[in-house]
Amino acid sequence: MRNIAVWLVLSLALSALAQDADSILGLWHTSENRSVVRLTKRNDHYFGQILTLKEPAWPADDKQGMAGQPKNDRNNPDPSLRARPIAGIEFLTDFTYAGDNLWEKGKIYDPEVGKTYKCRMTLLNSNTLEVRGYIGLPLLGRTVTWTR
Repeated sequence: MRNIAVWLVLSLALSALAQDADSILGLWHTSENRSVVRLTKRNDHYFGQILTLKEPAWPADDKQGMAGQPKNDRNNPDPSLRARPIAGIEFLTDFTYAGDNLWEKGKIYDPEVGKTYKCRMTLLNSNTLEVRGYIGLPLLGRTVTWTR
């Protein structure tokens, strides 16, 4: 009987932890509402995909002569990926839940510059997510705030 009680308590604790871990899933608006991102989960890892862009086309004064064309991943270091649209890119990869509303050990790709950085995310409340990209140590980076 005691083994059943221990198993039940452990199961409930793991279930609560999984619910906390999944609290970031869903749609998020990036800083300044520049895009809408969907956070998903695969095999206990978390990922993010750009769904839509506030400004989906290159501006009229685009210096690379792409005015009015859909924004693409033109700064990607891999030439074979430069033609892909930015909308649809999976730019957050392989985050794990560390507890205490922190997801870490992931990477964030910035299509504006074509670089990938280490990243961690902190859920401040159910509608506010801090995303910090950094080089080396989290101290050397930039934080943006997303909202639901």
